[in-house]
Amino acid sequence: MSESTSPNDFAKPESITGGCLCGSIRYRANFPKDHDFLKMSGSCQCTQCRKNTGALIFMAHTVALKDFTYLAPTTTLKNFNATPGIQRGFCTNCGSYLYWRDESRDDLELAVGTVDAELLSEFGFALANASGNNVWCQNEIKGVTDGIVGKERGVKWATSSEEGTRM
Repeated sequence: MSESTSPNDFAKPESITGGCLCGSIRYRANFPKDHDFLKMSGSCQCTQCRKNTGALIFMAHTVALKDFTYLAPTTTLKNFNATPGIQRGFCTNCGSYLYWRDESRDDLELAVGTVDAELLSEFGFALANASGNNVWCQNEIKGVTDGIVGKERGVKWATSSEEGTRM
């Protein structure tokens, strides 16, 4: 966070674009004026997200499905259901992980790392500030991930925010 950025004052995008590594999947996410960038930014440390992303922490931003569109045909988009009713979208060409989605909800958890680099430079705090729900914190790696996310912002949950215990 730069000196001019704080949880009370940060640049907020009207929309963002992004996609997979090979460029075959491109998307746009629009944000309504009342979008809560703090509440909609979170993280996950579950084993499935670690394996799926190859990262110790999955940084996600919640986007309403009605505000999310693909900019090109999605012939390389595939969903994998590691858990029934939960989609994990990825590109079959390059393997990029794009989102996590509970099929019973009208939103998706966008993988912030797939946002175009110039937009991450400008709006990174708005998209990945971890002020919302930070889930599966029982899987924190002591001395590595336990101090990175949710220590001073957001709500830490032992497991999921619906079923878990607040930490």
